[in-house]
Formats: sequence, structure tokens, C-alpha cells
Amino acid sequence: MAQTLLRTPLHDRHVALGARLVPFAGWEMPVQYEGVIREHRAVRSDAGVFDVSHMGEIDVEGPRAHELLQGLLSNDLGRLEPGRAQYTVLTNERGGIVDDLIAYRLSPHRYLLVVNASNRETDFAWLKEREVSGSDVRDVSDEYGLLAVQGPNAIAKLGLPPAPAFTFAEAEVDGVPVMVNRTGYTGEDGCELLCMADDAAALWDAVLARGVVPCGLGARDTLRLEACYPLHGNDISAATDPISAGLGWTCALGKEFTGVAELRRIKEQGPERKLVAFVMEEKAVPRQGMPIDGGGEVTSGTHSPMLDVGIGMGYVPAGRAAPGSELTIDVRGRPRKARIVRKPIYEREG
Repeated sequence: MAQTLLRTPLHDRHVALGARLVPFAGWEMPVQYEGVIREHRAVRSDAGVFDVSHMGEIDVEGPRAHELLQGLLSNDLGRLEPGRAQYTVLTNERGGIVDDLIAYRLSPHRYLLVVNASNRETDFAWLKEREVSGSDVRDVSDEYGLLAVQGPNAIAKLGLPPAPAFTFAEAEVDGVPVMVNRTGYTGEDGCELLCMADDAAALWDAVLARGVVPCGLGARDTLRLEACYPLHGNDISAATDPISAGLGWTCALGKEFTGVAELRRIKEQGPERKLVAFVMEEKAVPRQGMPIDGGGEVTSGTHSPMLDVGIGMGYVPAGRAAPGSELTIDVRGRPRKARIVRKPIYEREG
């Protein structure tokens, strides 16, 4: 029997706009409206909005909530004041990445975790099983809608004041109460607006009325890849560690958390392989799973709308991971040259 796809509170809005809907992580989601390249360029030059209500939200509260999360997440939550957020990794005993997520410190004893849609149930079960007395872990995903408004003009178009990245505050957008999170997955300025699920449609309408372009998951993927943000399930997984993935900066190796001993060992000895970014030097579009000569593999690949060439990320032996190094990628049986570049692949000047 076919599984029924879940729908966000904005499903009817996507249908009305003529979006092309596809299955993604158990959800029926818009992959594009007018087209991936147009939507991608709207975010790079002006402002675009994505429905990311499929993402999971986990509430962790109680006098020992901080202690619980500090022992499970890789980054140091001790550096977070209420009103600040942090990108971090949920690790297993081998140092593998159960998920990458953002932790928002709502108060001294309460956190909101925004997790990947495909890992919502896994993450919740992982945290719930490790709950300690004095901490309460709840999956509150169904209570919220989440819109990502991204681009150089996003904040101005929403009529919001400037604020530092990885902070958040309560506000209103055209009468709709929102938590304005200065986070995103595109490499551009902008925010993610968290609202009650019942308010999501009104918020979406308000954002579009302010001249923001609706964007689908297709552009979200090309944008994040130009910015070299890893995608769980492609570039990182429970079988990959954050140090090999270039996320060592999220690991506070001086504190105790799940898998830290293995991560200390990898850090000390050096990873065997590294996740690198590359640009094709011959006409070809790399895709996930394509072999890289010398024992590597492409984990994400696409055609860059800004650079008009094939780009990607993949794992290669650590000794061959230096920027400037040449790669040969097997693109459907044909060897094609690429070159490793520093991350991000694309960054707007200034």
C-alpha cells in the first residue's frame, strides 16, 4: 500500500500557485514554481521565500535540559545566551552524525531544536531515550509553520530591523506573531520565520504581498550547494564524522558528549578522507554516487545557476583534498576533469 504523503499547512497555496509537487522525506513539497534558475537568482539578487514547515521542531525543557543537550550535542551550548542560536551536530557513539541541527536557547532552562525533516522521528527517539529526570523532550513539529525568507533584500522587504546572524527575537509581520530566526540555508542574508501552524497561510500571503518570490526545494538545493552547506543523507550521515565532513568547528572536543573520544582520535590522527568542494573544468553535471578516481565519491552535484558550470561536493582521500587539486569524475562512464576549490563555491562580492 502506498504511503500517504504528509502536507504542510501551505499545501493549498502551492497548488494555487501551480507549483510542481514532489515527494520529499515523506512530504508532498513544491520543487519549483516558475523554475529553479529564476527562483535561485531571485534569492541571490533580491528575496525569495521557501516553505520549510516540513522541518522538525523538538522542545527540550526543564532544570536539566541544558545538561542533557550539552552531553548529546557536539557544540558548546555554554556559549549561548537566551536569544541566541547555534549550529551543532547530534552524534552517535562512533562520532557519526545522527543529524545536523540548530539549537535555539529560549531561556536558561529551555531549548528549541530545528531538525531535518527526514530525521525528525529518529532525533526525537534518540533524545527521548536519553532523557534525564528534570528534562522533558517533546516533538512539537505539528504546532508550527516555518518560512525561510532569504536574499540581500529579505529583511528590508519584511520591514524588520537588522540583527546579527544566529540570533532570534519575537516580532510581527503584518499582524502575524513570529519568531524571527536569523538563520538560513542559502548563503544569503535573511531569516526563518516560525509561526503557529494556523497562521502559516496568512504569513505566506503577507510575505508574497511584500514582493518576495516563492521558491521550491530545487532552488533550495542549488543555493545550499553553491554555499557548501552539507545535506544530511547526501554529504553527511550516521556513518560520517563531523571532522572528515569539515564540521570540526562544531565540535567542542574539550567537553564530554556522545562519541567525543572517537572524534578526539580522528582529530589527533587526521581524517582518512575529507569532504571537498569542486568545480567542473569540462562540460558535465556531477551527481550523487558518481565515482571520483583514486577512491572518492560525489555526494552532491548540480549545475550552478550563478557560475553556469557543474559544481559539487564529495569525499576524497585526505592526501588529495587540497584546494587546487585536480579530480577526475566518472560522469556516466565518461571521465571528466574537475578542480577542488575553497568553500564556499559561490560568494557574492562584498
